[in-house]
Amino acid sequence: MIITVQDFTGVYAEQPFMQELRAAAETSKDVHWLDCTKIVGTDCYCDDDAIKEINNLIDNAQSHDNSAHVPAIHFFDNGNYHYMSKIWTDRVQEPFTLIVFDHHPDMQPPRFGGILSCGGWVKEVIDNNKFIQNAIIIGVKDELVETVREEQSQSGEASILDKVTFVTESDILKEIPASAGMTSSDSAIAIPKDYHFSSFISRLSSSLYISIDKDALSPSYAATNWDQGSLTLDALKDCITALVTGRKILGVDICGERAHDFEGNEQHTVQEADTLNNSLNRELVEFLKKI
Repeated sequence: MIITVQDFTGVYAEQPFMQELRAAAETSKDVHWLDCTKIVGTDCYCDDDAIKEINNLIDNAQSHDNSAHVPAIHFFDNGNYHYMSKIWTDRVQEPFTLIVFDHHPDMQPPRFGGILSCGGWVKEVIDNNKFIQNAIIIGVKDELVETVREEQSQSGEASILDKVTFVTESDILKEIPASAGMTSSDSAIAIPKDYHFSSFISRLSSSLYISIDKDALSPSYAATNWDQGSLTLDALKDCITALVTGRKILGVDICGERAHDFEGNEQHTVQEADTLNNSLNRELVEFLKKI
């Protein structure tokens, strides 16, 4: 797999694994490091000028190899930049299902003249990408799904939900056998091995595009810049393994780093957050290269 890292805030500087990738990018055609720190108009919202600059960086990197035709892993900083999945999926030229792991549905209607945002990029993809067949959003907070349904109904766009399947935290918990001893109060949800997403597996296209915001994971596994869910890392891996079996992976996006100005909280010090995220990023790459 080709690996592209887009550094927007400098947060990767304290992660040894990411710095290994930065060093590898100097000599390897399989790793790209794109410095996006000087592009204005990118934090949470991405304006047209910023989109053009970002696409130019990507085009320049891909012009030196065949990465446009190879499954790729894309890292792009914290959750404020999750809209990058919209920009990357704009490059897909075949029918696909979008698989999103996120504690938030990212389907807010546009608020500023249709500008691309981290909170509404999934809706933008569904509305504007002619190749998307449907979207599966996994690990989302239950009450946020209800908010989306209300917003779409009020806006007269409820039909968009026909293309979306939400797998909420409570949906996953329901699939866990009582014998497993799990309750709604558990801090992290592990998906059992026999969980095969039978309710929607038939809706998947033969090609998948996967977008991961690490805030779907419990704070035991990641330190992010948004409120977090309760999935375990094994649950995330099991989901991906079940979904991709027999299907083509077009790309995998990964965001959800800590905020660049994070000073620590009740769960993690800055050093603990960087160590946790460093290990997670390394493990995700090793896992994805094997599937």
